[in-house]
Amino acid sequence: MLSASQIRQQFLDFFKGKQHAIVPSAPMVIKNDPTLLFTNAGMNQFKDYFLGNRQPEDKRVADTQKCLRVSGKHNDLEEVGVDTYHHTMFEMLGNWSFGDYFKKEAIDWAWELLTDVYKIDTSRMYVTVFGGDETDGLPKDDEAIGLWSQHISTDRILEFSRKDNFWEMGDTGPCGPCSEIHVDIRSDEERKQQDGKDLVNTGHPQVIEIWNLVFIQFNRKKDGSLENLPAKHVDTGMGLERLCMVLQGKRSNYDTDVFQPLIQALEKKTGVKYGKDTATDIALRVISDHVRAVAFSIADGQLPSNTGAGYVIRRILRRAIRYGYSYLNIQEPFIHQLVPVLTKQMGDAFPELKAQQALIAEVIREEESNFLNTLEKGIDRFEKACANLKAASDQLFPGPIAFELFDTYGFPVDLTTLMAREKGFGGLDEAAYNASLQEQKDRSRQAGKMETGDWVEVNPSGQEDFVGYDQTENLVHITRYRPYKAKGREGFQIVLDHTPFYAEGGGQVGDTGTLTANGSSVQILDTKKENDLILHFTDRLPADPKATFAAVVDTSKRRSTARNHSATHLLHAALRQVLGTHVEQKGSLVDPEHLRFDFSHFQKVSAEELQQITQLVKAEINKACPLDERRAVPIDEAKAMGAMALFGEKYGDKVRVIRFGDSVELCGGIHVQNTNDIGAFEIIKESSVAAGIRRIEAVTGDAARAHLEEEKHKKETAWQEVEGAVKELISLDLAGDGFASAPDLLARAQQKLAVLEKQIAEDDAEEKSRAENIRQQIQEVNAKLESARKERSGAARESLDSQITEAGDVRVLITRHDADASTIKDLAFAFRQEYPNLVMVLGSVFNGKPLLSVMVSDDLVKAKDWNAGQWVRELATEIQGGGGGQPFFATAGGKNPDGLDKALDKAREKVNQELGIRN
Repeated sequence: MLSASQIRQQFLDFFKGKQHAIVPSAPMVIKNDPTLLFTNAGMNQFKDYFLGNRQPEDKRVADTQKCLRVSGKHNDLEEVGVDTYHHTMFEMLGNWSFGDYFKKEAIDWAWELLTDVYKIDTSRMYVTVFGGDETDGLPKDDEAIGLWSQHISTDRILEFSRKDNFWEMGDTGPCGPCSEIHVDIRSDEERKQQDGKDLVNTGHPQVIEIWNLVFIQFNRKKDGSLENLPAKHVDTGMGLERLCMVLQGKRSNYDTDVFQPLIQALEKKTGVKYGKDTATDIALRVISDHVRAVAFSIADGQLPSNTGAGYVIRRILRRAIRYGYSYLNIQEPFIHQLVPVLTKQMGDAFPELKAQQALIAEVIREEESNFLNTLEKGIDRFEKACANLKAASDQLFPGPIAFELFDTYGFPVDLTTLMAREKGFGGLDEAAYNASLQEQKDRSRQAGKMETGDWVEVNPSGQEDFVGYDQTENLVHITRYRPYKAKGREGFQIVLDHTPFYAEGGGQVGDTGTLTANGSSVQILDTKKENDLILHFTDRLPADPKATFAAVVDTSKRRSTARNHSATHLLHAALRQVLGTHVEQKGSLVDPEHLRFDFSHFQKVSAEELQQITQLVKAEINKACPLDERRAVPIDEAKAMGAMALFGEKYGDKVRVIRFGDSVELCGGIHVQNTNDIGAFEIIKESSVAAGIRRIEAVTGDAARAHLEEEKHKKETAWQEVEGAVKELISLDLAGDGFASAPDLLARAQQKLAVLEKQIAEDDAEEKSRAENIRQQIQEVNAKLESARKERSGAARESLDSQITEAGDVRVLITRHDADASTIKDLAFAFRQEYPNLVMVLGSVFNGKPLLSVMVSDDLVKAKDWNAGQWVRELATEIQGGGGGQPFFATAGGKNPDGLDKALDKAREKVNQELGIRN
């Protein structure tokens, strides 16, 4: 039996033999097409060839394309796992001709591959062709019928309408008739009962389409009419999962080796056997499908999030988690454990899985942990809601409750819909849900709502451009303005003909400055963009809007902002160098005061890594790398230069490239002329923003130097504090009253010293010597404290010896002895060694805090099954505390010293009760 890997490779080898170039799969996550979130068909990466926007390097191409269909027109999510043939992520094998061969070769080669190479039984095969369409004035595809009749009997060539056999990219654009190949994998008995041709295109799970050959020969115009393309193309797609089912003799895609390694790993994890129960089978199918979709999406740069493509991935993952939780009784992160299985299975064909296996697993694990924390609470809220509702097929689950589950517990609406149907509801009240969602959006929108008046034309010149890359002041005219109100503020939005003011964008805040004419000035408070229009915000209009103005940017703020913006580029490069190339910018804020940089990374950045990153940025600053700015660079040329295009950014055909040394990025922001202009650089904070997203905040220039001074002052204060604590320790009378305060003071001094030692640089001999001196003083004090403790223990033993009583064959010591915890532990262990059959309960108050200690000698633990841990928990209630320990020794602290005597009385009663002694 051929494996999935062999089937895939045979396809590629076959078309390589037909002079096709074998190209890699495009990313499953679309990064340069605003009409799609994900690649949902094999043709997506070749769309520009069909549209004529680009010319292909090779006219014959073959590949295997990873695809995802869970949103928009192709939404199969609710069927995935419930049936045996829908999937979220799937592989589409395809061969392509761009103006080269056409129907004959496509049909001949498809038949050759399926029958001669894959050896599919021809008696089980059917083909469909386009049967014509009167509306478009198109006849049936006689050419395809004639070509197919050379391979298969005419009664197996079936004609279908435009709906099934005419492929279109969209409402307009390239299109053409198509021919599908179907295979009947039913048993011989079933085939005898009903002819397979009657089941083609009816949705029968065993009479399935495996390959679609599309003949692109027309262009659909806006008026709906068709015109012939100057060149004809072939676009084919064959689902690997279905092909494997046919070739491996299975009745379900999930029975093939595409999914079985994942299902078997889940069986081992859960102890649930596949094929034994409908509900658990669905769960195993859902999880094995969804881990593929999520893993490939993360590998292609899309992390789970609350918006856009990231939310689709989060929905898929949460659906898988919920099935594991509800049907497989898995209440801990587990899906990430499947990533190595998937990588082993598909990593050779898709090396991005191998390269990013650790990142993929960690992102999934963190997402699982976060969702599991709220899943139980959300399900409990759902169950309580259901208990008060009547579930029936004609009843809809309330939309406001579904919104609450989404808003509070992170439940995707389709998950709530699925759970509601499982409870017997007919579905979800989507109208009410959408109304609740819209109310929230309206509230959010109202909070930031801006009201504007009509535009007032002043000097309409037809030019409203930006000159701020080269100038910080310029003579300008106001072309138009309008009033606005927002967040309790009123003013005007002004448009200039040749503005030097940079509009907020790319994370950089907008410029501020002044407009001056005839000795009078107005302040530019902010600059923003609305589409491509640059708006300047002022609190009032100039006296004469028609005047010629001197537009002057606040260069001090701009320079500070530019330092921070350029530093983000250096920081980005340093992060990728230290942490790995999986690091990708996920957001930024650049203003005059500081910079904030969000990036993809799966764990906290360590102090050592932050130090490395800081040093790399500083090294680039010290190199004095000049700004290499290139404008209007073709996007492909920019990428060839190594410029990083960020996910979610929309780029035109021409872009601006910013290079500082090895840092090359696409960027429209303002930058320094030389990295040395950045001056100082210091990271002030590293934190988590969301699962898989970290944030670094940093400062440059004077702010960085001020931060260093502040940190230096804090550090010196800490040194003085620890030295003062040690000086105080040395002065204590450990033989007298000073003994009680020494342990806490000593512990604080040791803790502060440990923190300081972590901050000492490798080459700082002065601070190392300072720390060594303090450490020696602490050791001396510790030795004196230990000596004092032993002296006190010795004196205490004599006093406590005399208080031991006997009850039958058991020795009992229950008394109060005020001492620190270490002293009492020493006493307890000394008595444990000296006296057999001893139970000892000591109560003490030390530094105002009550402490109970229970010791039970080993022979009593064995003979009477007494347990010090259980005893101390019972007694601790009297001092409003708790604790525990081992069967022979346990302690408990509390809040109420006044309850200590009552606890000791309770201990005596317990001993008497255990020994059967009446008071």
